[in-house]
Amino acid sequence: MSPALLASLGLLALLALAIPVVIHIARRTENRTIDFAALRWLEARPNPRRSVTVDERWLLAVRLLLLTLLAVWLARPVLWNAGDTRPVVAVAPGVDAAILASLTDDEERRVWLAPGFPAVGGPAPRAGPDIASQIRQLDAELPPRTPLAIVVPATLDGVDAERPRLSRRVDWRLGPEATSPATPAPVPPLALSVRYAPETEGAVRYFRAAATAWTTADAQVDFDAVTTDRPIGRNARALVWLSPGPVPDRIVAWVRDGGTILAALDAAVPVEGETTPVWRDETGATLALAGALGRGRVVRLTRPLEPASIPGLVEATFPDALMAMLRPAPAPTRVAAAAWSPLTGAVPYEQPPLDMRPWLALLITAAFAAERWMATRRQRAVAP
Repeated sequence: MSPALLASLGLLALLALAIPVVIHIARRTENRTIDFAALRWLEARPNPRRSVTVDERWLLAVRLLLLTLLAVWLARPVLWNAGDTRPVVAVAPGVDAAILASLTDDEERRVWLAPGFPAVGGPAPRAGPDIASQIRQLDAELPPRTPLAIVVPATLDGVDAERPRLSRRVDWRLGPEATSPATPAPVPPLALSVRYAPETEGAVRYFRAAATAWTTADAQVDFDAVTTDRPIGRNARALVWLSPGPVPDRIVAWVRDGGTILAALDAAVPVEGETTPVWRDETGATLALAGALGRGRVVRLTRPLEPASIPGLVEATFPDALMAMLRPAPAPTRVAAAAWSPLTGAVPYEQPPLDMRPWLALLITAAFAAERWMATRRQRAVAP
């Protein structure tokens, strides 16, 4: 640890130390003169004193201490490298209880790998949505030389594709699964709505065929195709717009609220930010581009909706291609922990210094209370 002052000009307040010294020299304790009868007829001869004396030295010392503490407080004293350098063991929620029982080193700090990094000992918190962010944050908050060990279950959920890169080497410990992984909820079939102009009604058959291919033999096809003047259903989440010209404002508002629209080449619909290809032909040419609009998605075809321009409309792969455009598969978030150990090489984060002003504030309060007590005691002593 190394002390420092962030605002050293605050030490100029030490010049105020001369004020109580001057006051104590110029103003001494009041004395009362008592006449003795035996000395009444003696001639009074003054006896001058040339030495400088200080009255109430303890009170003066307390006042000087109080001013010194105030000056140091104004200079903002801090301690660099004052963080706790004890080894840290971070435990991911979901680790087997036997692994927790084996952590018996009293010199280690054991924390949960969860928001706030609570100490291990109480009930296990729920796992956060992104364990990689928790690992990176813990690495950033620890001093550079603090050893770090991370205990994780054999399988991790909620991770991104890239292994975290940290500023230190991590002791990556694997444990068994605490509980069996939860079975993912079944994804309901995609309900498809189509809105078309009279001149584009012929293209509806491609989407009706795709919706039929999505549906099992014992289920009913959830497909809705009407003209553009009809409103879309309340629960609709995928819409194919086959009408030239600007898309109505009500449809744009629906997309911003979280809907997905597939617009024909001659339909005008706004897109926010950049677009990325989501459908290509066998030669690699782009057939559709996707972009964001509010909380929703906009997919725009780059060619006329006819087999001469898009041969894939009449191929067996079109239903899968359409599903991938309207409901893209989420990125995988489940990975074996052994293959996801953190990398090293990140730049260490500069740790903030420890602010000493809260402790100085306590000393200032105590010094002020002592000064007030001594000053009132002095006043009571000289009272008539």
